[in-house]
Amino acid sequence: MKKFTLAAAVLGAVALGATGAHAQSRDQIRIVGSSTVFPFSTAVAEEFGRTTSFKTPIVESTGTGGGLKLFCAGVGTGHPDITNASRRIKKSEVDQCTQNGVNGIIEVKIGFDGIVVAASKDAEPMTLTLRDLYLALAAKVPAPGTDGGEANLIDNPYTTWAEVNPDLPNRKIEVLGPPPTSGTRDAFDELAIEGGCVTFSGNKAMAKSNSKLFKAACHGLREDGAYIEAGENDNLIVQKLQANTNAIGVFGFSFLDQNADVIQGFPISHDDMAAVEPTFDDIASGAYPISRSLYFYVKKAHIGVVPGIREFLSEFTSDKAWGDLGYLADRGLIPLPEDERAKVEADAANLNELKLD
Repeated sequence: MKKFTLAAAVLGAVALGATGAHAQSRDQIRIVGSSTVFPFSTAVAEEFGRTTSFKTPIVESTGTGGGLKLFCAGVGTGHPDITNASRRIKKSEVDQCTQNGVNGIIEVKIGFDGIVVAASKDAEPMTLTLRDLYLALAAKVPAPGTDGGEANLIDNPYTTWAEVNPDLPNRKIEVLGPPPTSGTRDAFDELAIEGGCVTFSGNKAMAKSNSKLFKAACHGLREDGAYIEAGENDNLIVQKLQANTNAIGVFGFSFLDQNADVIQGFPISHDDMAAVEPTFDDIASGAYPISRSLYFYVKKAHIGVVPGIREFLSEFTSDKAWGDLGYLADRGLIPLPEDERAKVEADAANLNELKLD
């Protein structure tokens, strides 16, 4: 009986180690996820560490997809408490969380961001359309003289911007951007590449006639060297643009805002609309065509177990942090409208769980 009791106790301890209760051994919040949200989350973490009795949270830049994978892997000290995301969590990711016992997720929408197409200050300026971006970067494009569609797609033949559009410089297409694990890449594919893809009527019709081909044609990027996956470190892309005036980079507005002395953002237009600069006001108003919402997600099972999570939520959703004149706006975050901020703040304070539409 004693042996049985001892074995049961050991098994119980092992099981406990795989649950949120074991997280009591960790006294520091762990945050993973989006490289775009990383500087905002880091700023809040540093302020939180300075102004409270809690330790400064650890913030890692793993990319949106990578962060959600870590977040949804389970509950307990071996798993992060919070993940940052530069897109909304997908239903498939929520399902993965549920399968691994992560049943209570709190969603906090923190503001907006624009995805900029930028180059060195020393580079020749360009004004681009979404169609230009699609034709320059998609793996498959309509054969010249056609309007796209399943029978008219060919491997991308364009090597210079002037071949894409004669109004653009005769410069090699060389774009540094995020990898598929990045939320910035997801949003860029959806808003810019798909946005340009559907300006061809044949491509647009594929959305109904062949959705699988539509996604491949309107989201797939080149792998022949014109588009270069530059990792999750957007600061590294900025450095490479400074060293190569022929290259163009794709990243979040905050990195343009923080490096405006050395890089320039290109105006972008959609359809027949006038080109719009990637500015704070134009992203906030929705005029800039490549903009998206930013989020972070909290594991409810860790609240009250890992110290400081509720208080971190309160700091992030405070007016001094994410308000119109908050310290995150100084770092490039585009704040939510005041009424939406009030609702998100209340939901966070009440620990209301995520409900996907």
